[in-house]
Amino acid sequence: MTLKLYIGNKNYSSWSMRAGVLLRAFGIAHDEILIRIDGFDANSTFKTEVNRIGATGTVPFLIDTSVQDGHDQSLIITDTLSIVEYIAETFADHAIWPKDRAMRAKARNLCAEMHSGFGALRQHCMMNIGPDLSRAGALIWRDHAAVRRDVARIETAWADMLALSGGPYLAGDFSALDAYFAPVVMRLKYYSLPVTGESQTYMNRIFKHPAIEDWVGGAVTSAEFLDFEEPFRLSTDDPEPV
Repeated sequence: MTLKLYIGNKNYSSWSMRAGVLLRAFGIAHDEILIRIDGFDANSTFKTEVNRIGATGTVPFLIDTSVQDGHDQSLIITDTLSIVEYIAETFADHAIWPKDRAMRAKARNLCAEMHSGFGALRQHCMMNIGPDLSRAGALIWRDHAAVRRDVARIETAWADMLALSGGPYLAGDFSALDAYFAPVVMRLKYYSLPVTGESQTYMNRIFKHPAIEDWVGGAVTSAEFLDFEEPFRLSTDDPEPV
């Protein structure tokens, strides 16, 4: 089996982070190919290249070159939740989802909520790994009640899962659920949004996981300033050390 994961810039692409962290966390061999973001219009190199390979115009997408899709082409999966499920089915010996049926159902339910919700946090706090965005975060927190509601819901969900599972991660052992919320942790940290002590403890644990450390280190090392991704930051702002 040969898996290829196509991703966008590591510091910006939150969806790429989900799949990339999951594959790292469980030691699943794969090739990782960066398609550099230079814009999102139809004529951008990014869109042209993604459309040429992945069909839907977005990243990440996973290609399994050992499986055909019915049209004599390698199987391409273009949705992050579908990527998670494909990995879980293909590598059933790994606990991608919790073994307990009820906990597994709750983890999947919360991933689905993340997949379709928390629009205010996503809109106003675009993921950006590395720089100190606390000044922007303070203004966003002050001016956008919807962001405060999103964070409150996230914290409640985390607290409920940790209470049910006993930790140390949301569903007990590290799982797809933690990989799915890793970009949220990045947003909360780098925008310095206020969270409870329990949430901060969980965030610190996530940052110390080897798969997260590897992704964050790569994101900071390879980061380039793209003004269309960061209207709130000056190019001269110094990045925060990892």
